[in-house]
Amino acid sequence: MTRNNPQIVLRRRPSGRPVADDFEFVVNQVPELEDGQVCVEVGHLGIDAFIRTTLEEESFHQGAQIGGVIPALGVGRVVESRFDGLEPGDHVFGPLCSQTYAVMPGAMLRKIDVSRVSPTAWLGALGLTTGLTAYVGMTRVAKVKTDDVVVVSAAAGAVGSMAGQIARLLGASKVIGIAGGPTKCEFLVKELGYHAAIDYRNDDVESRLRELAPQGIDVFFDNVGGDVLDAVLLNIKEGTRVVICGAISQYDDMSNVRGPRNYLKLAERHAVMAGFAVFHFTDAYDEGEARLADWFVDGSLVMPEHVEVGVERFPAALDILMSGGHTGKLLVKVSSD
Repeated sequence: MTRNNPQIVLRRRPSGRPVADDFEFVVNQVPELEDGQVCVEVGHLGIDAFIRTTLEEESFHQGAQIGGVIPALGVGRVVESRFDGLEPGDHVFGPLCSQTYAVMPGAMLRKIDVSRVSPTAWLGALGLTTGLTAYVGMTRVAKVKTDDVVVVSAAAGAVGSMAGQIARLLGASKVIGIAGGPTKCEFLVKELGYHAAIDYRNDDVESRLRELAPQGIDVFFDNVGGDVLDAVLLNIKEGTRVVICGAISQYDDMSNVRGPRNYLKLAERHAVMAGFAVFHFTDAYDEGEARLADWFVDGSLVMPEHVEVGVERFPAALDILMSGGHTGKLLVKVSSD
């Protein structure tokens, strides 16, 4: 059976913030399967910050090639299989990329259980780059404990949304979110259960933190870097754990990443700063997925979704991500899961 495969490919490498002309919409044909391969109809793609880094010629993550599809994690259904262990109709998760059909080795895909949660939950609340990342960061790196004062940056984004809620469920006495604009700050408090929120666009982050946490903070879960990180470092106390999950403020110019000016506060306060990537904690996956699923199903965790419809919306969705124009998990719906 011949299938057309609408795709978004990289036309040129961005200079600064990606623009529409950096990408191209093309339609290719789905190739015939070889032994060990499957064909997946892509349902939804997760729009994650790591995607921006793959557009660089040298990337920590697997890089996009000129004329090639863009790396992205997604969920979908198997429509054809020559791989033992996956059959047509199975729901799967994997690196499906910016296209409508993905042909790849079946060993690169994970069959997912959608009996308790929707397929998109495997990109959001339970997702490797979202819920599971937040869980590992809070439990294994920050080691949040009862009565901790926790601060999260990019708190209205996908990972930040989960990180603050997880900290609360782990017993933190106060969870403070940093986000851009009054609408997002209201969202943090009223919908996600954050105790307080700081609008970095209109508030002085350093002084507001001093008001909200006069004794200093115990944990900072950072997704932003730059000026926000510097402001928070002025409010740490003895033994604070600063966790570097990401630095989206730096991704548009990876050749000129700016580190914190106030890092000496770590020495003054006998504090620590630790970076992490979720794939270093594979031993936590089963535990994390089980707890996240239980919390999600019973309503203790919520994960709002911002959905753009159509694979052709992939570049626009990436722009929404980089400009902070969403709350919760940002997704592109390619077809029905």
